[in-house]
Amino acid sequence: MSQKNIIGRKYEIAQLQGCLDSGESELVVVYGRRRVGKTFLVNEFFDNHFDFKLTGVFNEPTKVQLGRFAASMDEYSGTHSEAPENWFKAFDALKMYLKSLHKKRKIVFIDEMPWLDTTNSGFVPALEAFWNGWAAAQRDIVLIACGSATSWMTDKLLGDKGGLFNRSSVRLFVQPFTLHETELYLKSKGIDWTRYDIAECYMIMGGIPFYLKQLNAKWSFSQNIDNMFFRKNAVLWDEFDHLYHSLFKQADAHIAIVEALAKKKMGLTRLEIAKETKVPINGKLSKFLRNLEINGFVLPYQFFGKKKQETIYQLSDFYSMFYFAYIKENYGKDEHFWTNGLDNPSRSAWAGFTFEQLCKNHLEQIKRKLGIAGVLTETSSWFSKIKDDSDKGEKQKRGAQIDLLIDRRDRVINLCEIKFSINDYMIDADYEKALRNKIDAFKRETATKKSVQLTMITTYGVKKNKYSNRVQSEVVLNDLFEE
Repeated sequence: MSQKNIIGRKYEIAQLQGCLDSGESELVVVYGRRRVGKTFLVNEFFDNHFDFKLTGVFNEPTKVQLGRFAASMDEYSGTHSEAPENWFKAFDALKMYLKSLHKKRKIVFIDEMPWLDTTNSGFVPALEAFWNGWAAAQRDIVLIACGSATSWMTDKLLGDKGGLFNRSSVRLFVQPFTLHETELYLKSKGIDWTRYDIAECYMIMGGIPFYLKQLNAKWSFSQNIDNMFFRKNAVLWDEFDHLYHSLFKQADAHIAIVEALAKKKMGLTRLEIAKETKVPINGKLSKFLRNLEINGFVLPYQFFGKKKQETIYQLSDFYSMFYFAYIKENYGKDEHFWTNGLDNPSRSAWAGFTFEQLCKNHLEQIKRKLGIAGVLTETSSWFSKIKDDSDKGEKQKRGAQIDLLIDRRDRVINLCEIKFSINDYMIDADYEKALRNKIDAFKRETATKKSVQLTMITTYGVKKNKYSNRVQSEVVLNDLFEE
């Protein structure tokens, strides 16, 4: 099988190869966020050599979908047939066609499967009957079921309701590129940027291959961002609405939640989300949050020492964060918006927060740099209940906020300070005092008996001076680019 054009995806490739070599019939479920490269992965691995391939059509009725099935059947079988009456007839036709092939392995690829399952279509029962009633017992069928609507894929194919539960051989959740994979991809396109620029690119696009594909090697980073997002009729000018409406049936409710989270960088509880969006705090809200979570748009996390019921939800999709921060209100107003705003103070605030999210997406790299890759850990955030009130003198206890805590089984807690800077980060007297207050507040309020170590995560490291000795470990941007 072909792998020459695939960047990264080593685990996925190994799993697909295992299914190809198994000598059994295999049901492979490939899912993940829209634009993440699922279809490309399958097409490239199998070198586009399929015995049958069908792609669902967005927002079209069953009649249209069955017509596309007939067209695909004609293409692969070399015969002409009328569109089947229903999905049971369609899968019967597929069964008879596959029976006629004399091959060691018969590869069937059904892409954008959720779009085939229109209202009252009967698609899922027909698929179950095809797989459970025939294909699974044949020992030569590899069926790849692929889709971007991750909630549909998990509920209908991987969930515990229906005849396909526990029938999949392999579940491949295709994730965005890491920084390492993003760098490899850009180099494959002839783009040789600094890692600072690559990191800032990641904070806009989140390692989504389709977005990265739009970059032009002849232009600077800023020129590319203007061209992709801010010029009139830019290639991604309508991406936001299309992204959410193609994934979620009740897209407006999901967008309302995402927009509420975009306004609160530290995130919101379920109760706070319900208050902000007017979505009732019941099963619907839970479903919407779950949909956003499994599609990679929202990250649930805990505050250190608090109960699970107090889960905080934070917007984690980089493109969505960038959309609400800049695109929504500025599209079409200035075609050079990004280039002209290089010195805008809001840019530093955006970069600082988004770099924190980038670090959370590369926890494995951080743990390796700290030498704790094999140590069981839990990550969380924390804030002090005591508010900062500097007007009441030095004796007033100051509040504190810690964006990333790594709580280790070896009885150590890494308190991580994350700073995005264009130069070495300098700790001055005021910041050193703030760090001391923060560590003291954390120890006092949590009453932890573990050792607390201060870790700085920065772009280029901490500048050595008389205040930098408080830092016990460092992680720099280059460390996040490790494989």
